[in-house]
Amino acid sequence: MNKQAAATLKAELRQFTGSEVVYKHPLFPRFIYTEGVKYLAGEAGAYWLLEYIFSHQVNDAIKAQSFQVWKLRVSPKQNAVIRVEDGNDHEVASFNLNFTDFPLEEITLWLVGNTLLLPGEY
Repeated sequence: MNKQAAATLKAELRQFTGSEVVYKHPLFPRFIYTEGVKYLAGEAGAYWLLEYIFSHQVNDAIKAQSFQVWKLRVSPKQNAVIRVEDGNDHEVASFNLNFTDFPLEEITLWLVGNTLLLPGEY
């Protein structure tokens, strides 16, 4: 995805406010995600990110947070850091990815209870 397409995707993601439809993840059926997250995953080829977030809910420090802020930051070298925060800018966990083809420089997702959403959909 080129820079213009990435900018378009970011603009499109801002259009998601609230969500009337939610989706269950087939591998993690207790979790649901919103229309905006589904759009992001489809357009960015990032269903792996949903699975990454849901699979880390077995981590005691992470699952203890009923409100989780997941921040993915991608470097120009295509490696990345995923930071999990508690909603008050306190880091709960951090993970390094050696490679990602995620097209945006950064994205923030919220996991509230069992629902994964874009911040604008809250």
